[in-house]
Amino acid sequence: MTERPTYTLKGETGDWELVMGLEVHAQVASEAKLFSGASTKFGADPNCNVSLVDAAMPGMLPVINRKCVEQAVRTGLGLKAQINKWSRFDRKNYFYPDLPQGYQISQFDHPIVGEGEIEVDVEPAHGDPAYSFPVRIERLHLEQDAGKSIHDMDPTATYVDLNRSGVALMEIVSKPDVRTPLEAAAYVKKLKSIVVALGTCDGDMEKGNLRADVNVSVCRPGAYEKFRETGDFSHLGTRCEIKNMNSFRFIQAAIEYEARRQIEIIEGGGKVDQETRLFDPTKGETRSMRSKEDAHDYRYFPDPDLLPLEIDDLFIKNISESLPELPDEKRQRFQDEYGLSRYDAGVLTADSERAEFFEVVAHGRDGKLAANWVSQELFGYLNREDIELADSPVSAVQLGELIDLISDDTISGKIAKDVFARMIDGEGSPGEIVEKHGLKQVTDTGAIEAIVDEIIAANPEQAESVKEKPKAMGWFVGQVMKASGGKANPQAVNQILKSKLGLD
Repeated sequence: MTERPTYTLKGETGDWELVMGLEVHAQVASEAKLFSGASTKFGADPNCNVSLVDAAMPGMLPVINRKCVEQAVRTGLGLKAQINKWSRFDRKNYFYPDLPQGYQISQFDHPIVGEGEIEVDVEPAHGDPAYSFPVRIERLHLEQDAGKSIHDMDPTATYVDLNRSGVALMEIVSKPDVRTPLEAAAYVKKLKSIVVALGTCDGDMEKGNLRADVNVSVCRPGAYEKFRETGDFSHLGTRCEIKNMNSFRFIQAAIEYEARRQIEIIEGGGKVDQETRLFDPTKGETRSMRSKEDAHDYRYFPDPDLLPLEIDDLFIKNISESLPELPDEKRQRFQDEYGLSRYDAGVLTADSERAEFFEVVAHGRDGKLAANWVSQELFGYLNREDIELADSPVSAVQLGELIDLISDDTISGKIAKDVFARMIDGEGSPGEIVEKHGLKQVTDTGAIEAIVDEIIAANPEQAESVKEKPKAMGWFVGQVMKASGGKANPQAVNQILKSKLGLD
């Protein structure tokens, strides 16, 4: 990986830089809600998954869901973060129609998970190479989700669905260590890969099970470095929060727009207001939602219905011992076991489905060759056609069989691409396709020699000139491959030509 590139935005009065911190809300993978036994199943009819606790009926008391606590600790361990053995739930007071209690049960001063750090890999883009950078995790706390207000069912009324009310969320808060739109998307991707691997969140962004709030501010070059030295936020610009982003592409687009908006305001002599904004993907712009509240505006206080949450070393140890192989560990294993570069291993371990697919393809085979076919040929095709890996027309077993045909010289790499295209079209297994279309590679040196002799005899002057310009042998290689219908073994062709043309 290379050094982290500098990212600047050009303004009328000079250069600007971006500074961002993210709050990622991950729905806890649990069959019941955080403080009630109501179902968390997605897609139920409105207000069917609602207990008396979720509806805030008088006298109903919350009871903590042990599974949700385990999942939060599990995630904290996956983030290499501090697990706090003593934490507390607080009431965050604000009014909204889909918040029946009039407050949200959350954690404020004493979260269940403290500081941690993750390494984020950024794919090459805009001419920059791949690189990695650290993001410090400030905290992870548990809280309950609100319900959902529906505004488009009646022109004069708002409907409220409380199915999500009380669903457990993990809010993962980062330090302001993210500096580009691409880095923001890469950070959320990395968090998603971790929680999915841990089994603590399914990562389904379309359902809203993983969503990000992005705090964006702009500053002059050098200001961020001063902030890191002093911890003084006054070196950074006023931040605006973009709420509920559930698409990597929209995260980048929203940040780019918001940064430009803030720069225009400042350069025009105005002042950026600290506020919460929403991104409109149709218009490609952010719009004001509400002025940003500070902590005191929520009137936090300890929830009197819930005792402090106390966990012991054994509880943490048991969870730690059950952790699966995490993306970073899997990436390092792929580098060591299959001889892959950090970048290639990172692409293949970006999610568990990709990693499992690759390991089936690579089992007992050349790891680098398998990685090239999975990452470049198969993923390239799937990305162009916007097809999910689960719907791939070529299975991992079939792709492995194709690599076997290359490795044992049954077909060349060039012929393999033709076979791969036919596999995509559903013509069958690679072996069947090779037999059906007569695509086996010609490895009979006698047959290749005959073709070489014929071409040299037909082009004596060019054959003579190759002795002075050895690179011109490439023309003969092309002619032999053409005459053999692309089936001649390239290594054999090169060896025989060198011998016949006196280039040994």
